[in-house]
Amino acid sequence: MARTKEFNEDQALDKAVEIFWHKGYNGTSAQDLVTHLGLSRSSLYDTFGDKQQLFFKALKKYQIQGQDAIKELLEESEDIKEAFTQIFKQAVKESLEDRITKGCFMVNSSVELAMHDEAIAKVVSENRQTMEDIFLKAVEKGQKAGQISTKLDALTLSRFLYNNYSGIRVLARAGEKNKQVYDDILKAMFSLF
Repeated sequence: MARTKEFNEDQALDKAVEIFWHKGYNGTSAQDLVTHLGLSRSSLYDTFGDKQQLFFKALKKYQIQGQDAIKELLEESEDIKEAFTQIFKQAVKESLEDRITKGCFMVNSSVELAMHDEAIAKVVSENRQTMEDIFLKAVEKGQKAGQISTKLDALTLSRFLYNNYSGIRVLARAGEKNKQVYDDILKAMFSLF
């Protein structure tokens, strides 16, 4: 008779996101995973496969959660400029309050692994494209409503916004804590609106 699992897979995956996000793929050992997830090695490998498979699943979960939250905010907003302001101010707030300078799990994974791991490179590329598409729809909506300038076409502006969003996360990972740096970025960015 097969043993029943005595843990919640979704919660274990959340814990995997935490440890990989904090330590990176290469910095996370099998023992770190066992300890942080509170699972035996056999449960860990039986459920999630090897470390690489667990990392991939954790990254996909992070990707979907982040995209869904931003997409929902932008789709439900009547004031697109204000919605973008909220998104970027939240990214800055998280960056300034991040005591362990973990930045963005997706950006970190891109820098650490995308050049060497085809599956991760694909996730990173898909994430960029999906985020640009989400931003594009919102920018087009904002331009039609007269809330966002049409000095730049919507695609160019959506790519610019995504690059700045990622850049803020890179600064956070590098440990930037000077609020004025972030304020200047936002000021310059929103002057294009």
